[in-house]
Amino acid sequence: MANTFKNKTSKGVGTSLTQIGSYAVAASTQTTVIGLSVSNITGSSVDVDVQLSATMANTTNDISLCKNIPIPSGSTVVLVGGDQKLVMETGNLLKVKSSAASSLDVVMSILEIT
Repeated sequence: MANTFKNKTSKGVGTSLTQIGSYAVAASTQTTVIGLSVSNITGSSVDVDVQLSATMANTTNDISLCKNIPIPSGSTVVLVGGDQKLVMETGNLLKVKSSAASSLDVVMSILEIT
């Protein structure tokens, strides 16, 4: 089993759900999210939503990790980090959206086990 550290980013996320870094867990892979930071790059406060999409038996179940969390102008919220981790399985992906257009930068740090 190989362990590989990676990061995935999305720049200028807006009001549509956006897959973080176009990343989905590949077949025969387990992923642990060890960091997830969302930064407000605008001059006004925005709200952020983050969802885990878990595909099971040809259906997708979107689970909210956070909903309408306010991020002040120029600030960052750390949703995963420190003692908090998130395990993802084959087909899982994370999606993020903002209450304002082109307002968020997102960094997701992961450990892939293949």
